[in-house]
Amino acid sequence: MEIFVAATVGLLTAVGVYLMLRLRSFPVILGLTFLSYAVNLFIFAAGRIRTAAAPIVGTTDTPTDPLPQALVLTAIVISFGMTAVIVMMALGSYLELGHDRVDPDQGEDDTPAPAGKETGA
Repeated sequence: MEIFVAATVGLLTAVGVYLMLRLRSFPVILGLTFLSYAVNLFIFAAGRIRTAAAPIVGTTDTPTDPLPQALVLTAIVISFGMTAVIVMMALGSYLELGHDRVDPDQGEDDTPAPAGKETGA
């Protein structure tokens, strides 16, 4: 089971980094989301989650630690708020510039803009 969780964390991290290196806003946002999923899963795995164990001392032989669950719940809320802010920034950038490229100096095609020419309306 640990191998599966470790492979999943690695895969989510690899996909997140790959998407964050793209030149469009939407894949960058998805990459950040995948990285936050990988971190959440890593925190769960580091907390040694036990099945059928209560987080209350004295009710079972080996109680589970409730701290990783609280950390992940907080991280989910923070990542949701951060994703909403980044989506609004990307939408504002798209409406102002007319494209969703991460580098605002480049236009719709892959060629960079000339050094002396301004790109704007």
